[in-house]
Amino acid sequence: MSTDTNAIGLHTSTATQLAEHLNILLANYQTFYMNARGYHWNVKGNQFFELHVKFEETYTDLLTKVDEIAERILTLGHEPMHAYSDYARVATIKEDTHVSDGTTCVKGLLAGYKSLIELQREILSVASDADDEGTASLVGDYIREQEKTVWMLSAYLG
Repeated sequence: MSTDTNAIGLHTSTATQLAEHLNILLANYQTFYMNARGYHWNVKGNQFFELHVKFEETYTDLLTKVDEIAERILTLGHEPMHAYSDYARVATIKEDTHVSDGTTCVKGLLAGYKSLIELQREILSVASDADDEGTASLVGDYIREQEKTVWMLSAYLG
Protein backbone atom coordinates (compact mmCIF):
# COMPACT_ATOMS: atom_id res chain seq x y z
CA MET A 1 0.00 0.00 0.00
CA SER A 2 1.24 3.46 -0.85
CA THR A 3 2.14 5.79 2.00
CA ASP A 4 -0.28 8.39 0.69
CA THR A 5 -3.30 6.11 1.11
CA ASN A 6 -5.27 5.19 4.20
CA ALA A 7 -6.20 1.75 5.54
CA ILE A 8 -8.97 1.29 2.94
CA GLY A 9 -6.83 2.43 0.01
CA LEU A 10 -8.12 5.96 -0.48
CA HIS A 11 -5.72 8.85 -0.89
CA THR A 12 -5.30 10.47 2.51
CA SER A 13 -6.08 13.96 1.22
CA THR A 14 -9.30 12.73 -0.37
CA ALA A 15 -10.26 10.79 2.76
CA THR A 16 -9.70 13.95 4.79
CA GLN A 17 -11.92 15.96 2.43
CA LEU A 18 -14.65 13.32 2.60
CA ALA A 19 -14.44 13.14 6.40
CA GLU A 20 -14.82 16.92 6.60
CA HIS A 21 -17.93 16.77 4.42
CA LEU A 22 -19.30 13.85 6.44
CA ASN A 23 -18.72 15.71 9.70
CA ILE A 24 -20.81 18.60 8.39
CA LEU A 25 -23.46 16.07 7.36
CA LEU A 26 -23.26 14.50 10.83
CA ALA A 27 -23.81 17.89 12.47
CA ASN A 28 -26.88 18.43 10.30
CA TYR A 29 -28.25 14.98 11.10
CA GLN A 30 -27.80 15.56 14.83
CA THR A 31 -29.62 18.89 14.67
CA PHE A 32 -32.38 17.46 12.48
CA TYR A 33 -32.68 14.49 14.86
CA MET A 34 -33.28 16.84 17.80
CA ASN A 35 -35.83 18.80 15.77
CA ALA A 36 -37.71 15.57 15.00
CA ARG A 37 -37.63 14.62 18.70
CA GLY A 38 -39.06 18.02 19.54
CA TYR A 39 -41.84 17.60 16.98
CA HIS A 40 -42.63 14.18 18.46
CA TRP A 41 -42.78 15.50 22.01
CA ASN A 42 -44.61 18.74 21.35
CA VAL A 43 -47.04 18.20 18.47
CA LYS A 44 -50.65 19.04 19.36
CA GLY A 45 -53.96 19.09 17.57
CA ASN A 46 -56.19 16.81 15.55
CA GLN A 47 -53.19 15.29 13.72
CA PHE A 48 -51.50 14.30 16.99
CA PHE A 49 -51.87 10.53 16.81
CA GLU A 50 -50.63 10.05 13.25
CA LEU A 51 -47.85 12.65 13.50
CA HIS A 52 -46.61 11.53 16.92
CA VAL A 53 -45.98 8.05 15.49
CA LYS A 54 -44.49 9.43 12.24
CA PHE A 55 -42.08 11.69 14.10
CA GLU A 56 -40.92 8.75 16.23
CA GLU A 57 -40.24 6.71 13.07
CA THR A 58 -38.34 9.68 11.68
CA TYR A 59 -36.09 10.31 14.67
CA THR A 60 -35.40 6.58 15.07
CA ASP A 61 -34.24 6.42 11.44
CA LEU A 62 -32.17 9.59 11.82
CA LEU A 63 -30.42 8.21 14.89
CA THR A 64 -29.44 5.07 12.96
CA LYS A 65 -28.00 7.24 10.20
CA VAL A 66 -26.09 9.38 12.72
CA ASP A 67 -24.29 6.24 13.85
CA GLU A 68 -23.63 5.07 10.30
CA ILE A 69 -22.16 8.44 9.29
CA ALA A 70 -19.93 8.56 12.37
CA GLU A 71 -18.70 5.04 11.66
CA ARG A 72 -17.98 5.95 8.03
CA ILE A 73 -15.86 8.89 9.22
CA LEU A 74 -13.94 6.47 11.45
CA THR A 75 -13.55 4.04 8.53
CA LEU A 76 -11.97 6.87 6.54
CA GLY A 77 -9.44 7.25 9.38
CA HIS A 78 -10.84 10.38 11.00
CA GLU A 79 -12.72 11.40 14.14
CA PRO A 80 -16.43 12.20 14.03
CA MET A 81 -17.57 15.39 15.72
CA HIS A 82 -19.33 14.67 18.97
CA ALA A 83 -19.86 18.02 20.67
CA TYR A 84 -23.10 19.93 20.26
CA SER A 85 -21.12 23.17 20.16
CA ASP A 86 -19.38 21.85 17.02
CA TYR A 87 -22.70 20.79 15.53
CA ALA A 88 -24.19 24.23 16.14
CA ARG A 89 -21.14 25.87 14.59
CA VAL A 90 -21.21 23.96 11.28
CA ALA A 91 -24.79 22.76 10.74
CA THR A 92 -26.88 24.53 8.12
CA ILE A 93 -30.06 23.04 9.59
CA LYS A 94 -30.95 25.18 12.57
CA GLU A 95 -32.73 24.25 15.76
CA ASP A 96 -36.49 24.43 15.45
CA THR A 97 -37.84 25.32 18.88
CA HIS A 98 -41.28 25.87 20.38
CA VAL A 99 -43.12 24.21 17.50
CA SER A 100 -46.32 22.28 18.23
CA ASP A 101 -48.55 22.81 15.20
CA GLY A 102 -48.62 19.63 13.11
CA THR A 103 -48.38 21.35 9.73
CA THR A 104 -45.46 23.49 10.89
CA CYS A 105 -43.70 20.37 12.19
CA VAL A 106 -44.17 18.58 8.86
CA LYS A 107 -42.85 21.64 7.03
CA GLY A 108 -39.81 21.50 9.33
CA LEU A 109 -39.24 17.85 8.40
CA LEU A 110 -39.59 18.68 4.71
CA ALA A 111 -37.05 21.51 4.94
CA GLY A 112 -34.64 19.33 6.88
CA TYR A 113 -34.79 16.50 4.38
CA LYS A 114 -34.25 18.91 1.50
CA SER A 115 -31.13 20.24 3.24
CA LEU A 116 -29.80 16.73 3.87
CA ILE A 117 -30.38 15.70 0.25
CA GLU A 118 -28.47 18.74 -0.99
CA LEU A 119 -25.50 18.00 1.30
CA GLN A 120 -25.54 14.33 0.39
CA ARG A 121 -25.51 15.06 -3.33
CA GLU A 122 -22.34 17.13 -2.81
CA ILE A 123 -20.76 14.24 -0.88
CA LEU A 124 -21.88 11.76 -3.54
CA SER A 125 -20.06 13.81 -6.18
CA VAL A 126 -16.84 13.98 -4.13
CA ALA A 127 -17.03 10.29 -3.21
CA SER A 128 -17.65 9.27 -6.83
CA ASP A 129 -14.66 11.31 -8.03
CA ALA A 130 -12.53 9.61 -5.34
CA ASP A 131 -13.73 6.09 -6.25
CA ASP A 132 -15.05 5.83 -2.67
CA GLU A 133 -17.85 3.34 -3.27
CA GLY A 134 -18.51 2.95 0.47
CA THR A 135 -19.37 6.60 1.03
CA ALA A 136 -21.12 6.91 -2.34
CA SER A 137 -23.30 3.90 -1.60
CA LEU A 138 -24.16 5.14 1.89
CA VAL A 139 -25.28 8.61 0.83
CA GLY A 140 -26.83 7.32 -2.39
CA ASP A 141 -29.11 5.07 -0.35
CA TYR A 142 -30.01 7.98 1.93
CA ILE A 143 -30.84 10.20 -1.04
CA ARG A 144 -33.11 7.56 -2.60
CA GLU A 145 -35.03 7.05 0.68
CA GLN A 146 -35.29 10.74 1.45
CA GLU A 147 -36.44 11.77 -2.02
CA LYS A 148 -39.41 9.45 -1.53
CA THR A 149 -40.00 10.91 1.94
CA VAL A 150 -39.95 14.44 0.48
CA TRP A 151 -42.57 13.39 -2.05
CA MET A 152 -44.75 11.85 0.69
CA LEU A 153 -44.43 14.83 3.05
CA SER A 154 -45.22 17.19 0.19
CA ALA A 155 -48.30 15.12 -0.67
CA TYR A 156 -49.35 15.18 2.99
CA LEU A 157 -49.17 18.97 3.01
CA GLY A 158 -51.23 19.08 -0.21
